[in-house]
Amino acid sequence: MSGGSGRKGTAMGRHYDLAIVGSGIVGLGHAVAALKRGLMVAVVDRASSVVGASVRNFGHLCITGQEGEARAYAELARELWLTLAPEAGFWLRESGTVVVAQAQDELDVLDEFRQRRGGSDVRLLTPAEVRDRIPVADGVAVGGAWLPRDLQVDPREAASAIVRWLDAHGVDFFWRTAVVGVQTGAVHTSRGTLSADAVVVAVNHDVDLLFPGLAEAHGVERCGLDMMLVDAELDHPLSAPLLTGWSLVRYSGFAHTPTAGALRERLAEEHPELAALDLNQMYTQRPDGSLIVGDTHYRGADVPPFQSEAANDQLLELARQLFGTDRIRVRERWQGVYATAPDDFLVAAPAPEVRVVSVTTGIGMTTGLGLAERVVDELFSAAPGVLATAGAARAD
Repeated sequence: MSGGSGRKGTAMGRHYDLAIVGSGIVGLGHAVAALKRGLMVAVVDRASSVVGASVRNFGHLCITGQEGEARAYAELARELWLTLAPEAGFWLRESGTVVVAQAQDELDVLDEFRQRRGGSDVRLLTPAEVRDRIPVADGVAVGGAWLPRDLQVDPREAASAIVRWLDAHGVDFFWRTAVVGVQTGAVHTSRGTLSADAVVVAVNHDVDLLFPGLAEAHGVERCGLDMMLVDAELDHPLSAPLLTGWSLVRYSGFAHTPTAGALRERLAEEHPELAALDLNQMYTQRPDGSLIVGDTHYRGADVPPFQSEAANDQLLELARQLFGTDRIRVRERWQGVYATAPDDFLVAAPAPEVRVVSVTTGIGMTTGLGLAERVVDELFSAAPGVLATAGAARAD
């Protein structure tokens, strides 16, 4: 559902148990969690549909590569994704993830990671086994790893399907509705004031538009990234999302191994132009066969709209080298933007029964549903127990 101010007959005068500002995956996760508890829920968004970071990503649910708080949220989110996909009717595959090692120090990081996690979470691969799973060029891989617990969705489909499912089960959506203020019990919007027992503000990087002092105190900035969708003539399809050595120095589970520091130094020394892009070289293949290629990272209070063609050229050249093909045609290019901060998660209470929630790193799809479950559980600890499936929740 999009383009309207909510379901037929809905008015701002209705009272809700929970009002959510923001329709990205974090906001939708709060709606799912509240619906499961039988609560009356409204979602407010200034756009006419889901258009932010939740549709501009790889669709890779990188559960295994997280650690600490992020891993706890990711593991919880994994079960929620597996439940939601058949209920909401969107594509999801239990694909796992393949990591290709192109040098011995990358293989060393993977081996240390395997020793820390155990064989059930991480299986090392020979070069031939990497080639069986992923069509990398001959001689590229010195080895690799398979992370069987990771999942994949189509980012252009999943969030919108969740919106339709929530709408069908009684959640009210107020699209094209700007929020101008939030306080305990009320969300003030361009269409009037919405009343609710609790309010969750899940606006990703736009925290500073409603709570500038809070954003400054937590160091929230915007992270822009360059990505593209391509058609590539590969030897065979990707069986899973593909990570590289650049990913090993980014995701916390790998990056905190003893040898990851030396790998980071080697990559920066040998490829300063790529290190300057803050590269995460990775790939996913959508159900239609197109390949999502990315990505670069640049941070600031604002993200300039001007994308560097040199950065896109670098991404394409890396793909040509990795897959051993010049037959790559760009379909689309886009700029993603998400929140970034020193901590991975922001959960703040600027007023009683008001929570400001954001995943302040690029793992919103991986952790957002789990984070939302914990926040709703804390807000409504006295509410009825969680239902076995979200579909069992009341619709009216």
